[in-house]
Amino acid sequence: MREIDMRGIELSAGTIEYEDTGGDGPTVVLLHGLMMDASLWDGTIADLSADHRCVAPTLPFGAHRRAMHADADLSLPGVARLVTEFLDRLDLHDVTLVGNDTGGALVQLLMCDDAARVGRAVLVSCDAFDNFPPGLTGKTLVLTGKLPPRMFGLFMQQMRLRPLRRLPIAFGWLTLRGDAATARWTKPVMKQPEIRHDAVRTLRAAAADTNLLLAAAERLPHFKNPALVVWASGDRVMPPEHGRRLAELLPHGRLVEIADSYTLVPLDQPAELARIVREFTYASDVTQDGTAAT
Repeated sequence: MREIDMRGIELSAGTIEYEDTGGDGPTVVLLHGLMMDASLWDGTIADLSADHRCVAPTLPFGAHRRAMHADADLSLPGVARLVTEFLDRLDLHDVTLVGNDTGGALVQLLMCDDAARVGRAVLVSCDAFDNFPPGLTGKTLVLTGKLPPRMFGLFMQQMRLRPLRRLPIAFGWLTLRGDAATARWTKPVMKQPEIRHDAVRTLRAAAADTNLLLAAAERLPHFKNPALVVWASGDRVMPPEHGRRLAELLPHGRLVEIADSYTLVPLDQPAELARIVREFTYASDVTQDGTAAT
């Protein structure tokens, strides 16, 4: 079994746990979505870590285990700034920033800023344009976030039952094969009141800024570095059309579609995703500004 090196780093918002495989290969930083943790990437990291340094933080999105400070900004832009702080504190350079689900929304926000430490970006079946919160799953989650934290916790208690987790309003349309992971992700909000408070703060912030990614899309054409869009061709939460639109917006973007997967490609097709990311990071015919090398 692969040995996992879990660490913690104190940032302005609180302590963030993260996995860091180390190594001398290209650095890949992997971001997960709402009600998930870094274990989303376990299968992909198991493959990629052979020749990459893989860094996967557990963000304060509701499946984290260490509560954030009471005054922490847990809106999506606030968490994006936290990712930037994380990269700075670890002094990571020329990273390939990969995001799936709402993690991909974070990547888009960083692509819109002066992300000096980001050399390449990979968007994997993610929130985009007007699909925020995404689909029936995201809209249901944000709606429950309007409940008081205690009532939100009672709602999430239902996720102990597999038939309920597999409903379209829960994780059923997000993953074909990752039910064990989704069961694990719901435990912190069931057991820890402070995590419930964090989750509710994040969800209420999302409900208050539903045009966030429409504004971000207008700035994506300014991202001049290489970009890859990886989309599940059978995605029922993130429209495949959005993958094509994102790739067209990015000056040096390219689209790859993956079959036999829902939104959470790292759970459904981890080896295929690792292969695609590896080809992208080791591409010898693309320079830093995205133009063909001679």
